[in-house]
Amino acid sequence: MPEWTPKALRQAIAEHAPKLLPDFDAHWKWAIADAYDVGPVPAFMALWWGEYALARDPELDAHVQDLEVRASEATDSAEAKALLEEASKIRHRVQRLKPGE
Repeated sequence: MPEWTPKALRQAIAEHAPKLLPDFDAHWKWAIADAYDVGPVPAFMALWWGEYALARDPELDAHVQDLEVRASEATDSAEAKALLEEASKIRHRVQRLKPGE
């Protein structure tokens, strides 16, 4: 993982997960670039930190997407809940990664 800065994260996304870059840039422009305070930056970083962490591991990213698709198609609410909980646990785990991991 890169340093915990928007600039370093953007550079890592550009190098290792360029498919995320248009959405990252659009979200930055909408949520941060025109803001008059930096209050939203931690939430922005947490969201994109996790998105990058998944995107840099295509196998894990595909697994999470599969869990979410299967949950959306499940006819049993308990099954859907279990699938979403598993995806959520993975997303939370990758959001806790530190720079250099």
